[in-house]
Amino acid sequence: MLGTLSGGPAGFRALARAVEGISDSMLSDRLGALTEAGLVMRTVDEGPPVSVTYELTESGRALLPALEEISRWAEEHLH
Repeated sequence: MLGTLSGGPAGFRALARAVEGISDSMLSDRLGALTEAGLVMRTVDEGPPVSVTYELTESGRALLPALEEISRWAEEHLH
């Protein structure tokens, strides 16, 4: 999910479409946990209509290179 936000802020629906196979409640839980961990920032625009946007914090962006390396390792070593 952090990789999905690497391109910039996204709304809940856009994230739900980008992360295949995840239910809305699980996505909400994961976003909440990432927000609590300080990796994602949640912004509410009171609207109307009300909209919620998620984006990586500085800490979240700093984690991306490590995630890319893990992904690269997995591609080479896991079949």
